[in-house]
Amino acid sequence: MTHKIIGKYIKELKFNIPNPKTFFLLAKDIANYKINVDIKSVQVRQNIIEVLTSLKLIPVKDDFEKVDTLVYCPGSINLKPISTLSIENFREDFELNVIGAVKAIKKYLPVLKKGENPSILLFSTVATKLGMPYHASVAASKSAIDGIVKTLGAELAPKIRINAIAPTITKTELASKILRNDKVVENMIERHPLKKILSPEEVSKMAKFLISEDASSISGQIINMDAGIVSFKS
Repeated sequence: MTHKIIGKYIKELKFNIPNPKTFFLLAKDIANYKINVDIKSVQVRQNIIEVLTSLKLIPVKDDFEKVDTLVYCPGSINLKPISTLSIENFREDFELNVIGAVKAIKKYLPVLKKGENPSILLFSTVATKLGMPYHASVAASKSAIDGIVKTLGAELAPKIRINAIAPTITKTELASKILRNDKVVENMIERHPLKKILSPEEVSKMAKFLISEDASSISGQIINMDAGIVSFKS
């Protein structure tokens, strides 16, 4: 019997949810669960089938016994004037950048403590230090990242190091809407004292260094990769 025929004869669809509030609270954390669906059908009488469906959420357990490095690098560019930024825009940026980082750190902290030279690397932005129009939402959430790095640097020492990279605009697909043509790229380069913008390769090399043993004396730091736009007077 095909699903179309079954659908024709379904009398009632039941979900056994003993505590709906629990399912609501899990909605934002659903990625950490797998869903098992159990469907049973019983013929009530001729041409009438009762289908009983139950859902079971099963936590996804990591197999890691120890972790040496945690890198949390979300991407978003939500540049608008404050008059058009909604409260929801601020919440979304904060959820992605701050709450996401906190969830990741809390989840992996026990296994990080068992790692070798364990370290955490987060990502900030030059907009937390340089007043830039249309950056209110991202600057607010990334400023919270700066605070987390400073606080946890002190709290987790000496066992776990934590740092952040604060890059200026970087030539990535995410930034393509800003760097939309050669003229804009040229103007952006000209704004930076070192007359360049960043490449992903430069940022990845800095990240590789900060999580390595070569950076074992560096923690609680926000590393500006700014091509001079913050550090130097233009």
